[in-house]
Amino acid sequence: MIPPSFDYHVAKTLPEAVALLAKLGQNGDEAKVLSGGQSLLPLLKLRLARPAHLVDIGRIPGLDYIKEEGGFLKIGALVRESQLDASELVRAKYPILVDTTEVIADPLVRNQATVAGNLAHGDPANDHPATMLAYGAEIVATGKKGTRTIPIGKFFTSLFETALAPDEILTEIRIPVPPPRSGGAYVKLERKVGDFATAASAAQVTLGPGGEVERVGIGLTNAGPTPIQATAAEQFLRGKKPDAATIAEAARLAATAAAPSADRRGTVEYKTEMARVLTGRALAKAIARAQGE
Repeated sequence: MIPPSFDYHVAKTLPEAVALLAKLGQNGDEAKVLSGGQSLLPLLKLRLARPAHLVDIGRIPGLDYIKEEGGFLKIGALVRESQLDASELVRAKYPILVDTTEVIADPLVRNQATVAGNLAHGDPANDHPATMLAYGAEIVATGKKGTRTIPIGKFFTSLFETALAPDEILTEIRIPVPPPRSGGAYVKLERKVGDFATAASAAQVTLGPGGEVERVGIGLTNAGPTPIQATAAEQFLRGKKPDAATIAEAARLAATAAAPSADRRGTVEYKTEMARVLTGRALAKAIARAQGE
């Protein structure tokens, strides 16, 4: 299909982009931010989105950084999936990010799609949201009132909706630098390579000096109208030795948080069961990595 007509604006600086969004919003028109466009453009072609304006931020310099600073891994708004995959820093210390980006679509898409756009789109079927929930990441939003930080647990508000204001741009993702004896994993079930997940689970674990679970985050993909954090499973795991029985019970608790919808990928019961199975696998892999295996 052909997208409906819209006005196209190219911002050369971040303040210019924010000013454009603020101005266009005052006119009562909907404006969308365009970075990689790999989520937005298909919606336009299917006419599921009909913004009157697109504000292209893809040419703004200085937003494609990956660096550790102030206790965080900082990912700029224009970092492509392929850049994340190729980063030596990410591959050495953040393997769950590599797990995630490697199963997103195909190389053509990953060369254009941005990590920030994957989050800002608010699609519960996207892969990065669950990983960021597992990490306990923060989102930096920049708008006409300045910059604010949003905990990832409060970022996804509804289906395709986030906590970003109409004049705000997701400018940075901040992931706490994992302490020693940490590991993470993202495990995904898909009908074919590059497809959206039937179900997927992300787990990030830090082990204490006695081998007990000191810190854990679990996120579920395509398990409800928003990405889901399995808080009951997290609370159950803290302070316990991660043996097979404990992992199995945590996976069961994670599945109780799922509220998927039936579609061609499976029934509600099947998807819920896959959330359980995949959480168990993600936890086992994350714990193995935390143990240095």
